Amino acid sequence: QVQLVESGGGVVQAGGSLRLSCAASGRALSGNAMGWFRQAPGKEREFVAAIMWRGDNVEYADSVKGRFTVSRDNTKNTMNLQMNSLKPEDTAVYYCAGRNFIGLSTTVRAYAYWGQGTQVTVSS
Repeated sequence: QVQLVESGGGVVQAGGSLRLSCAASGRALSGNAMGWFRQAPGKEREFVAAIMWRGDNVEYADSVKGRFTVSRDNTKNTMNLQMNSLKPEDTAVYYCAGRNFIGLSTTVRAYAYWGQGTQVTVSS
């Protein structure tokens, strides 16, 4: 079984930055893809970013391209999301997710493991 724990959320003004981290325990996810999703109140959970095991293949939602950067450290079983130039519309609960497969995916149901989420609030 895999446990994922997010950290680093908080409140920031528009234009500011935050760095989210996801720590995996229980079973290493090295070799498998991981991703970040977010869910705003009253909206469906949506894809933010995904990264393959070696970190040499990443994918981003159009809404965050150029502002967010996903990375992972397989020696520490961690994944990070650097978020710059934050906007009020980035406000959401952010979730870390892990797959049982090596390929990237942007869909929620492709991910078997989920963290509990961390709140990110961007004030205008």
